[in-house]
Amino acid sequence: MKIKIELDEQLQEGEIIIRANSLNQKVLDIQKTLYDLSKYQQTIVFYQGDRSYYLPLEDILFFETDGKEILAHTIDQMYTIKYRLYELEEILPGYFMRVSKSTILNIKRIYSLTRSLPSNCSVQFQNTHKQVYVSRYYYKPLKSRLEEKR
Repeated sequence: MKIKIELDEQLQEGEIIIRANSLNQKVLDIQKTLYDLSKYQQTIVFYQGDRSYYLPLEDILFFETDGKEILAHTIDQMYTIKYRLYELEEILPGYFMRVSKSTILNIKRIYSLTRSLPSNCSVQFQNTHKQVYVSRYYYKPLKSRLEEKR
């Protein structure tokens, strides 16, 4: 595979063109990686009271709804944000995944899964008591994503 960079001072916004002889898995993986990297430019501001925080997204375990608020959880803190879950789904990198109607989690931070038949599954995170529940609808997609990660 060749990689070529062309500089053009006339461009207002950079563009990436992928040329391939077929649309295979390797090309799709490159496209997904570039798309995920472009999302990192999105900044999410986290709030506790009247204080604003700028945290790396990797520190976030999960986002959840609590009434009309959206909460972001780290190992030992909880913050509010000014986005809705559907907006977060659009801007978060690919290692975040919706796992229920009210929760989006960071699949990189999953420590263990506990399946309780026949309903939900709970997700535990390392070094914290916090956990989330995965609905039946999202369980299989989550398992698939975790298998891909291996």
